[in-house]
Amino acid sequence: MLTVKSFAFNPVQENTYVLSDQKDACCIIDPGCYFPGERAALKEYIEQQGLSPKILLNTHCHLDHVFGNKFVSETWDLPLHLHEKEEAVLTAAPEWGQAWDMPFENYRGELIFLAPGNPLFLGDHRLDILFLPGHSPGSIGFYSAAEGFLIGGDVLFRGSIGRTDLPGGDHETLLDSIRRQLWPLPDETIVYPGHGEPTTIGYEKGANPFLRP
Repeated sequence: MLTVKSFAFNPVQENTYVLSDQKDACCIIDPGCYFPGERAALKEYIEQQGLSPKILLNTHCHLDHVFGNKFVSETWDLPLHLHEKEEAVLTAAPEWGQAWDMPFENYRGELIFLAPGNPLFLGDHRLDILFLPGHSPGSIGFYSAAEGFLIGGDVLFRGSIGRTDLPGGDHETLLDSIRRQLWPLPDETIVYPGHGEPTTIGYEKGANPFLRP
């Protein structure tokens, strides 16, 4: 069984996730820790739980999701895993940081590209890669069929969807990603989004005003 721990970090309250198994392995997804206290909180949780970080992942590379990449990589000696279409977004993130008055040092290490059909494994636990463009060109989600959850980034929220007015965003592409990739998942699938509270596929099918037939 996997444990999902979330932290709401940085001024825009981005959700950073730590997935851990029943042994000691964990992966860190979208580390948005910007302030020193946030980096300390993430490190303290991992150390107190006796966890050993094995994988650093980005669902996409908008700046609020990558503030902590460099910290996580250097602290636990991890390369960054992402979709290849997010490389340019990652490169541009510091420029956006300056524009939003949130300067930061970007990750500059090895990039390992992820693609659908090539799942990740955390111990014995499989995470399938879902390609979910629209909010960002290379947005991906991490889906555990066995555990019934999706770490979905900024694609689908409770009662809402990701914004598409940033460079590389496209509204119709986002809607198509949700309908083709997420709607076939079981209704009880829990969606852990990049901001806000978790939801389920079934709830959003019936209640999300952006996705009514």
